[in-house]
Amino acid sequence: MTILTSQKLSGHPISLAVLDFGLFTVHANGRIIGIPGFLVTTSTGEKILIDTGFPEKYAKDIDAASVEDNLGEFGELLELTYENQPDAQLAKLGLTKSDLDFVIITHTHIDHVGNIDGFPGTPIIIGKEERALERPIYWRGKKPLEWPANEYLLVDSDYDFGPDFKILHVPGHTPGELSILLTLPNTGSILLTSDAISRESEISEGCLDATDPAQAIASANRIFDLAKSKNAYVIYGHGPEQWKELKKAPDLYN
Repeated sequence: MTILTSQKLSGHPISLAVLDFGLFTVHANGRIIGIPGFLVTTSTGEKILIDTGFPEKYAKDIDAASVEDNLGEFGELLELTYENQPDAQLAKLGLTKSDLDFVIITHTHIDHVGNIDGFPGTPIIIGKEERALERPIYWRGKKPLEWPANEYLLVDSDYDFGPDFKILHVPGHTPGELSILLTLPNTGSILLTSDAISRESEISEGCLDATDPAQAIASANRIFDLAKSKNAYVIYGHGPEQWKELKKAPDLYN
């Protein structure tokens, strides 16, 4: 594994695209959630993909893949085709994978890490504790993915990735969970919580889906306070109502 000791963006964020990686329903409560990814473009043309969605096998055969991973014990994918894979979502922005400068993996659950092996040669930014695992966490004890032979930048504390672009180290949901705080010219500050806060009510509910609920609550409160101090627009990891309202690619926040 090649470790990058430091990487910095040369430009500041000028746009954010929300990528639609599918739609999922949770059996226990009927909550219908979107599976988001994000594409950030900077003033110098740098392109940063945040998360990679479900593995391609789900687009190929959603039923067979769900059975293979025993996904049905938790919920059901309502929508996931090749249109919900990184290639098609990037194409909405006129981009291909070769245009990417970095891939950030906020954590290694199945809906965020599924296509991690699809970006050869592109540096991956990930929580240090997450990359220290033998394999990506994936899904409820199933660990079919290998770590790709990319360069890695490992984050174990808040990291100033570039002007107006901070990667937040927020362990709890998983050991190396990351969130993103950035500032756009017109929209202002945006906090991408990922699953550090999957929905607005999660903190009050106790972050019960976390690997370490107490640590997750502390991390969630910290970044929520940071968002309030910045008057940031918070985009939750899987906010059921918010997902309907978010602009999706090719529309942009800028």
